[in-house]
Amino acid sequence: MSAWHPRITAFYSHATVRILILSVIVGVVAGLGAALFQTLCQFVTWGTLETWAGYSAPEPTGEPRLFPPGSHTFVPWMLVLITTIGGLISGLLVFCIAPEAEGHGTDNVIAAFHHGRGLIRARVPLVKLLASAITIGTGGSGGREGPIAQIGAAFGSNMARLLRLSVRERRILMAAGMGAGIGSIFRAPLAGAMFSAEIMYRDADIESDVIVPSAIASIIGYATFSQFLPVEFQNQPLFGNQTVYVMSSLWELIPLGLMALVLSGASWFYVRTFYGTVRLTHQLPLPPHFKPAIGAGLAALIGIGLYFLFDRNILALGVLATGYGTLEVALSNASTAGIGLLCAVAFAKIITTSLTISSGGSGGVFGPSMVIGGCLGAACGLFFHHFFPGIVKQPELFAIVGMAGFFAGSARAPISTVLMVSEITGDYGLLLPTLWVSSLCFVLCRGWTLYHCQVESRSESPVHQYDWVPSQLAEKFIKDIKLTHTQVLRVDEPLTRIMHLLTTSHQSVFPVVDHHGALVGRISLDQLLPRLEDQTSWPNTFARDLSLPFAMTLTLETPLAQAISDLAKNADGVIPVIDPDAANHYLGMLTSQQIMGSIHTNHRE
Repeated sequence: MSAWHPRITAFYSHATVRILILSVIVGVVAGLGAALFQTLCQFVTWGTLETWAGYSAPEPTGEPRLFPPGSHTFVPWMLVLITTIGGLISGLLVFCIAPEAEGHGTDNVIAAFHHGRGLIRARVPLVKLLASAITIGTGGSGGREGPIAQIGAAFGSNMARLLRLSVRERRILMAAGMGAGIGSIFRAPLAGAMFSAEIMYRDADIESDVIVPSAIASIIGYATFSQFLPVEFQNQPLFGNQTVYVMSSLWELIPLGLMALVLSGASWFYVRTFYGTVRLTHQLPLPPHFKPAIGAGLAALIGIGLYFLFDRNILALGVLATGYGTLEVALSNASTAGIGLLCAVAFAKIITTSLTISSGGSGGVFGPSMVIGGCLGAACGLFFHHFFPGIVKQPELFAIVGMAGFFAGSARAPISTVLMVSEITGDYGLLLPTLWVSSLCFVLCRGWTLYHCQVESRSESPVHQYDWVPSQLAEKFIKDIKLTHTQVLRVDEPLTRIMHLLTTSHQSVFPVVDHHGALVGRISLDQLLPRLEDQTSWPNTFARDLSLPFAMTLTLETPLAQAISDLAKNADGVIPVIDPDAANHYLGMLTSQQIMGSIHTNHRE
């Protein structure tokens, strides 16, 4: 065993290998999280809507019912009450424990990737899991992908933090967790891998570093999640195997292109309504804890109103919860719903989702987007079939393509959406029309997006701000820039004084030097926080007792190109600069701010 240990260590120390190995663990946890989340959603639905309101929402063919269906009489007013209480409980959970768990989740992961160094608090996954299960399970309009994406991403982020990996590795594992969550809950591993790479940007760009780790995590997550399904459901797409259609002729691309115009208009309305509701909700003079209850209650009232408007048609209640049962009718037998009901469900789903999620409720926006796009697509298909039956022979084909086109435009993610729709319907024969409509919607919907934290492209992301720098600063060294002068701790500094510094300093890392000014090590904020409660040890604890070595140091002769590379790998975001010819005398800290200042100066010159 001793002979193999160095080889295993060397193998694991390679960054790419390490990420791929850890992606397997991320995938397992994401798959377990998806299974737990689906169970919780169905349990909440069974214990509330089915037991007390007598409402048993239709489920898609490929999703097993884990609890026996209720046999109670449907009581509409009770559904409104339960949905409102669900919004209240969700709001209290989120805003009392982890406010960043509000909303649709995916945007928070994108923000953490670009601007938050891949950090997500450890408490977020549990809060998101419970709040989303309560929101969706009690009838709030939302999808499952946002919560499970944030759950998987949070695990990847915190595992990387605990293992003290670099910021780059933490970002990759966070994205892999998001992809694994998507791939698991929708049983679409290929789409999950591409989604995490594509969703980061508004333009036609991808985060290539995350594709392979996300693919591995997504496959493992899908395999793990499937083990909790009955055998007959394990290889079945979410919407079953009955949605298999083919284009009758290439002439059908013309009405499909016209449908893209309808989908783009609906996408504009969706995004404007969603974020308009966010602004309106923020202006309400109420504590944020109670706003999700108002939003969920109003959404339920809209659902009940639609139910009675269409003569107690249960399909009208697809505007609540996931709405997958109504969507499956649009995919398999659209004529039984009719154009009127399909259009009403699509536009009412925009309103109910905005009320539920934008008010602070917890849930995803991809699931509702599928319902909106699928119902609008089916309505367009029925319309064109009525006037051009020789060209449009299968209206349901338009529903499948509509699902992809609507979200591709709204989320700026055409490729992953095409893959997603193909995997969840089990229909790979429509890649041509799906790609056609998704591409058109991607172009037509260029002015808006569901995910406001997306950046335009890699070149505008803070993650890649140094990608072009080495060629610009190839001849510059650290001695050419001004270092940051930080608060320095002496080795005999007592912990009492160090703790006092926490109230006056914005530093997260303090260099420790000896009496001659030579660098000894570092003390970080993470080391100090656990000692806040044990004040009895402060007078007898000194900086030398807490000091840990820096992972790396630099000198004045270090090229800036190398320093940039080292900063990208360093978990602290700062690196000390020393003078090796003067007994490692501490000179100052190098940060990304100095690098950017030098870049801007060089650019002006």
